[in-house]
Amino acid sequence: MTAADEGPAQAAEADTIEREVGARITPSADFLARVSEVRAALVERVTAAAKARSSPLVRALVAGSAARGTFLQDRLDVDLFLLFPPDLPRERLREEGLALGRAVLSEPETRYAEHPYLRGKFEGFTVDAVPGFAITDPSHPLSPVDRTPFHQEYLAGRETPEIVRQVRLAKQFFRSLGVYGSEARTEGFSGYLVELVVIRFGSLRHLLVAARDWRVPVRLAEPGKEPPRLPADVALVLADPVDPNRNVASALSRRNLGLFILAARAYLSRPSARFFEVHATLPFSKEAALALLHARGTHVTVAVLPRPDLVDDTLYPQVRKAARAVADELSRSDFAVLGEASAADASSVVIVVELAHPRRPQVRVQDGPPAGIDRVGHFLEKWGAKSDQVLQGPYVRPDGSLGVDARRAERDAEAVLRAAFPRLSLGKDLTPKEAGPCDVRTLGEAAETPALAEALRALLARRLPWLDDP
Repeated sequence: MTAADEGPAQAAEADTIEREVGARITPSADFLARVSEVRAALVERVTAAAKARSSPLVRALVAGSAARGTFLQDRLDVDLFLLFPPDLPRERLREEGLALGRAVLSEPETRYAEHPYLRGKFEGFTVDAVPGFAITDPSHPLSPVDRTPFHQEYLAGRETPEIVRQVRLAKQFFRSLGVYGSEARTEGFSGYLVELVVIRFGSLRHLLVAARDWRVPVRLAEPGKEPPRLPADVALVLADPVDPNRNVASALSRRNLGLFILAARAYLSRPSARFFEVHATLPFSKEAALALLHARGTHVTVAVLPRPDLVDDTLYPQVRKAARAVADELSRSDFAVLGEASAADASSVVIVVELAHPRRPQVRVQDGPPAGIDRVGHFLEKWGAKSDQVLQGPYVRPDGSLGVDARRAERDAEAVLRAAFPRLSLGKDLTPKEAGPCDVRTLGEAAETPALAEALRALLARRLPWLDDP
């Protein structure tokens, strides 16, 4: 199948759009030359600093989009990798990496991933100085960044000027959908994954033609050569060419892959520059959410937890697990759950769940044993006497078992969730202690915070981004 298969009129329109978008997002020749000069100066400076302090640095390199020129005009990340001997203790790795970063960067700021790295300025550019190990076998990394030199070598040998142009278009396409970036908060396509799929299919358009017919999960790995131990909810499988045991797309969610598949089909059918526009995220106020809920006739329950001292990549998988646990608990408790969302800000984690009704029925059907077994006596002893807790029964159900209609003590969603919270498994850093801090309220009672606004938008403002604004 070729790009022309979407139809000659659509293909011509897409050609025009992509030329215009390409001109807008491509860095100028002067800027590319300046980045190249800064890369060389940065490596030279840090190498000299390592020599001056007798550091065990094996190699320094700038890798990623800054090295290959695949970055977008308004989005440049300069990543300086400081690689040390594999037998260097991790504590010394951190110490040396931060020291060398401080030696060459101004305005240094320590940040954290698996281990600390440094963000600062160098000749006007923002630079991340990231320590790692100088390994010889990319299938046995000692830290997440150790494969980087191998990725750099693999891509640099395959990216022609036309491929670079197509990579930029693809990055902008993914960015407009909000699915560009492999961070846990985004669960999208990493820059490396984008470059690999563009190389594989030859261009953005050829990628879209292939993707419009994909079904999740998608397997691009060769049969019998998939990375082992894939999770059950994998979205896309593509073996890392420098480490066949690794799935390059492991961070990608099924939701985001599904969104891309729909966008591929929509763009090929009706090309539009909207598919390359980054849409501003407007604030979503509690007032707007309450008005929308009134129109929908639904109810939102809000749970707020204190944010643990974790980086986003560690926190967000737990936040999503907590949201699923809260929604599942309400569903098991006979509330009709319409959706859930979650978010975190600097001080809190917020979970919002939309329910068809704020209160569950007064009656709860208590299942009993089948007639004729010994436990019948125990069931009748417990439920046979008339009381305020028995609304009807005991009686025999159509299947021959006993049942009784019992009165519920709690009916409001917030009261039910508040009582259940201590026993929920929310993630090791979010699960509250027996009397831990947990704030469960109706949306009307909840305090407005950045996390609440973000969670409400994810819950109540879902819409395909290339469509006209609602």
